[in-house]
Amino acid sequence: MTRRILVPVDGSEQVATAATFGIENFPGATVVLFHVINPSESGYSAKASVSSVSDEWYEEQQAEARERFDELEASIGDGNSIDRVVEMGRPNATIVNYAEDNDIDQIVMGSQDQSGVSRLLLDCDPEDVVRRATVPVTVVR
Repeated sequence: MTRRILVPVDGSEQVATAATFGIENFPGATVVLFHVINPSESGYSAKASVSSVSDEWYEEQQAEARERFDELEASIGDGNSIDRVVEMGRPNATIVNYAEDNDIDQIVMGSQDQSGVSRLLLDCDPEDVVRRATVPVTVVR
């Protein structure tokens, strides 16, 4: 029985489809809306330390995540148990690590429809999550 599903929230159109899929296919499960703040998007290199990211930039990213969560919750309806989590790190690794460390039974994520250089630049690759995750992953178009 699936008790907790993780839905990575990245602002793409596929996120709502993934969340709806999760709710319909895993009734009664808690939906964990999960957003990763990528420090490399702050203008620093990927090797920059987290402490070098400005507080203002980080607060803006958190506010943006809350807005995405609000929009997504409004679209998927009432009556579902929903948790919201924001973490900082590299998206793929952070998704996989959170799932392992927080009793997640299933990851449901939207496909990015990206390839090659765009996928590398976005630093979020559902195929990588599928390969690395220790729980089942469903990628929804």
